[in-house]
Amino acid sequence: FKVESHNHPSYIEPYQGAATGIGGIVRDILAMGARPVAVVDPLRFGAADHPDTKRVLPGVVAGIGGYGNCLGLPNIGGEVVFDACYQGNPLVNAGCIGVMKHEDIHLAQASGPGNKVILYGARTGGDGIGGVSVLASETFDDTKPTKRPAVQVGDPFQEKLLIECTLEIFKEKLVAGIQDLGGAGLSCATSELASAGSGGMRVELDTVPLRDATLSPEEILMSESQERMCAIVEPQHVDRFMEICEKWDVIATVIGEVTDGERLEIFWHGEQIVDVPPGTVAHEGPVYHRPYARPDWQDALQADDAGKLPRPQTGEELRAQVLALVASPNQASKSWVTDQYDRFVQGNTVLAQPEDAGMVRIDEESNLGVAMATDGNGRYAKLDPYTGAQLA
Repeated sequence: FKVESHNHPSYIEPYQGAATGIGGIVRDILAMGARPVAVVDPLRFGAADHPDTKRVLPGVVAGIGGYGNCLGLPNIGGEVVFDACYQGNPLVNAGCIGVMKHEDIHLAQASGPGNKVILYGARTGGDGIGGVSVLASETFDDTKPTKRPAVQVGDPFQEKLLIECTLEIFKEKLVAGIQDLGGAGLSCATSELASAGSGGMRVELDTVPLRDATLSPEEILMSESQERMCAIVEPQHVDRFMEICEKWDVIATVIGEVTDGERLEIFWHGEQIVDVPPGTVAHEGPVYHRPYARPDWQDALQADDAGKLPRPQTGEELRAQVLALVASPNQASKSWVTDQYDRFVQGNTVLAQPEDAGMVRIDEESNLGVAMATDGNGRYAKLDPYTGAQLA
């Protein structure tokens, strides 16, 4: 299982930001060799009555439901919490759980000189160019030749084909290493595969299938287009790998091979445009040493004196306090959200939201199952970050 956030993309473009959050986490589980069986979605939004919450929340919920429902994965748990501190910075988390046998685990590594590097799945487009690096500051400028979305655009039906295609490839043991394409796209996948292996890698960038023929080589490298995987395949397995991809209508292309050197070499129309040790790209990024200190207001916030927390003195005050509490959006039923998700697809759901935990059967013979819950108390974490994190 794995949980990941897609916060800022979901603020810029709520539907696609949340949808591609689901798509990315499902591919992470798939890349380990597991069949995804359920998803969860813990969410945090600003004040329920703030105008911008009415822009962000419906799009996020529709994106999670639209992508997950199309994949045929039950959404069995999550949270919806409102607090003014999340205004302008919603937390949109997506979790996925998958099932596999221990001996079938697949690792993201490229070993074996002569092994082929195969990119398969959707074509590479201009959406999500440099997504993780520019999302925080992306603006659209009329002077640019084309306006491309900073947030990736998802296609859940393509991902469903990719899931079934990949699981069949795993079943026939055709891959030596595999990685999904997430943040930083092809540049990240190739460098991580090479650095985790024992050799180098040579990639011919002009062989990458494109949706947009105008993309420059650096844009092809950085594009975060969805529904793509990168596999390392021994030469004798390439033909069978391609047959399975064709059966599932998934585009697959050999874009390079593993070398016996120690460099990641990328070529564009015969010209070498990248020549680096892969570890420098994958593992030796900048380390931030940002100043931090206990905030001045922390002690005052934690002080629990009678003046800070006035108690109701009369029946009327008590009545007003109870009414204020039950009127809080955080106390209200969230079924208007959860009803938009398919919680029972596949027929293995035992419990699902709005229950406190989701539970799915993972084996039909033994009836073994697994329960999953996502819980966090942001107010507690603000009072005491250490204990708040422990509680979560």
